[in-house]
Amino acid sequence: MSMIECPHCKVTHEKDVFDKNLMVCPECSCHLRMGAMDRLKYLADENSFEELYKNLKSKNPIEMDGYEEKLLAAEAKTSMKEAVITGRAKIDGLKVLLGIMSFDFMGGSMGSVVGEKISRILLQGAKEGLPVIVYATSGGARMQEGLFSLMQMAKTSSAAAELDRAGLPFFVMLCDPTTGGVTASFAMLGDLTCAEPGALIGFAGPRVIEGTIRQKLPEGFQKAEFQMQKGFVDCIVPRHEQKAFFAKMIRAHNCSK
Repeated sequence: MSMIECPHCKVTHEKDVFDKNLMVCPECSCHLRMGAMDRLKYLADENSFEELYKNLKSKNPIEMDGYEEKLLAAEAKTSMKEAVITGRAKIDGLKVLLGIMSFDFMGGSMGSVVGEKISRILLQGAKEGLPVIVYATSGGARMQEGLFSLMQMAKTSSAAAELDRAGLPFFVMLCDPTTGGVTASFAMLGDLTCAEPGALIGFAGPRVIEGTIRQKLPEGFQKAEFQMQKGFVDCIVPRHEQKAFFAKMIRAHNCSK
């Protein structure tokens, strides 16, 4: 039986214990990182998820050496074709469009396909009159795609604006970590910006900032709780409460068909 050590309290439990508790430490409630498919299991109603845009796969637009091999390795590791899975689902019987990112796929980095899938799901929400929920976790723009990755920041932001113009809500859940170009684009454009407890949220990471300003950062800097105190995050929602929370928010906005 494989064992997992909590990165916060250092207590070790069998993997099965963490799996049954949604990868939340039973000792200290630390929220460990979680794969996209595992999130779907607790968030979406059973058998309600219909994947969209699943055949989109990344190319190598700037012919970066070794990029194809890294993509293949990420696919083998995650059983995903890209760092985000998108589709239709129901939450407590309410129709919704979902985008769930995976940090396990090349650090959740946003290349042209991730940007395209996020943009499409936002535009689909505007077209169908449905709310959109995105779970963000990313190290930022995918450097192997150069400017093509940076272009996704503008594209996803534009798509979020279309959803807003249609009068439909965009809910974002920031997971550990959410940084770089994802933070600087669609992840901060939600009508409601939520976060998981303890998630690292920012643009540059704390080590980069400390190395630049040559000062020690405050305790808990860039964590979800710190960001909520500063008004960067609207609310912190523990994993076990997220399905009921989003169902409540969708009903409050009276926007699911």
